[in-house]
Parts: sequence; structure tokens; C-alpha cells
Amino acid sequence: MNWEVIFEAKNLELFWTGILTTLGLLFSSLGVGAVLALLFALLLTGPWAAARWIVGSYTYVIRGTPLLIQVYMIYYGLGQLEWIQARWDTVWPWTHFKEPFFCALLAFSLNTAGYTAEMLAGAIRETNAGEIEAAQAYGMSRFQVMLRVVLPSAMRRTLPAYSNEVVMMLQSTSLASAVPSLIDVTGAASRIYSDYYLPFEAYLAAAAIYLVTTFCLIGVFRLAERHFLAHLAPRKA
Repeated sequence: MNWEVIFEAKNLELFWTGILTTLGLLFSSLGVGAVLALLFALLLTGPWAAARWIVGSYTYVIRGTPLLIQVYMIYYGLGQLEWIQARWDTVWPWTHFKEPFFCALLAFSLNTAGYTAEMLAGAIRETNAGEIEAAQAYGMSRFQVMLRVVLPSAMRRTLPAYSNEVVMMLQSTSLASAVPSLIDVTGAASRIYSDYYLPFEAYLAAAAIYLVTTFCLIGVFRLAERHFLAHLAPRKA
């Protein structure tokens, strides 16, 4: 094992670049995906049948196809269409399709939005009827009930499942290395492997980075669950 190569300044810098790219993709896609998921969840549980069918079809396709295929469809599919390429130098938003980071971000955002929307919609449907009736008896409108009672309760109850989604998205960012010229943690390990022919050292270092990041994310969500779901914890005798 030749670990000295991993700790050379240029290789540490390469891994640092990969970490920044990975975390940038992770938090950006989670942010965009959360906004989309909230909108989709409201449509999935709303009174409009057409909207429920459209969004339901979208989440079915997203959850039924591999993320890698979705990345390829956006970068090699949409990004290579002549109609888009003719406009990607001057017309927004097509100007972003020539950027590998944007294509990966779009794929990850749409993917996590599909999964999170179904989780949040399920939590909305499972809201205790007594809470809704109490809010209505207090004189709240349908919008106020959703905003002040249903959504806060559903978001809290979704935390445990959402923590798994965040961890899975972290692991999924490794697929960003499939996009040319985008250096994430896995891409940095692949670069070191191709330069020095050290697969074990390169990929074990990448695995350690993912492991530490996962540990930190799980710790943050455990603290959040302890705070927001304290009322659900078993009472001590």
C-alpha cells in the first residue's frame, strides 16, 4: 500500500476539489429538490385529479428508473439536442446546459424531488384527523390548516425517512463522475487511480470521505429528530 501518494499536496488538493463539488451538488440538489417536493406533495394530496395523475406519473418514472440513466438523459440527451445547442450561448436557461455541474444538479434535484414528494405526501395523508378538525373548529381556512397544522406535522414525521434520502443522495453524487470534466470525490479517486495505478488507496480514501460525511449527516438528523420529535419519544417511568 502506497499511502504517501494520497497525501501528496496535489492529490490532497484534488480530493478537496472533489469534496467541494460533492457537497455543492448534495446541498444544492437537496435545496432545489425540497422546494419541488413540497409543491409536488401539495399537488399529490390536492383536490385536482389531473394534477395528481401528472405528478404521480412523474414520481413513478423517477423512482422506476436508475439515477445514472437520468443523468445521461439530461447531459447526453437534452444537453446534446441541436435545438438547445443552438441557444445555449445566448438564451437562458439553455445557456446552463453546456455546464456539467448544472446537468448533474438538475438530474439529482429532479430525482430527490420525486422521492421526497412521495414521502411528504404520505405524511400529509396520515395527519391525525383530530388535529385537522381542531384547526377547523378554531376557524382556520383550508390554506391555514395546511400551512399551520398539516405541513409542520408532516415535515416533522418525515424526518427519519428524509435522513435516509439525504444519505442516499450523498452516495448518489458519486454518479457525477460519469459526467466529463466534473471532479467529485469519486472522480478525484478515479483520476489518482489512472495516474498512479493505485486503485485500493484511491478508492479507500474516497470511501473514508463518504463515510465521515455520512456520519456527520446522520448526527445532524439525530439531533433534529431529538428536537422536533421529542413528543413521540417513549416517556421514562
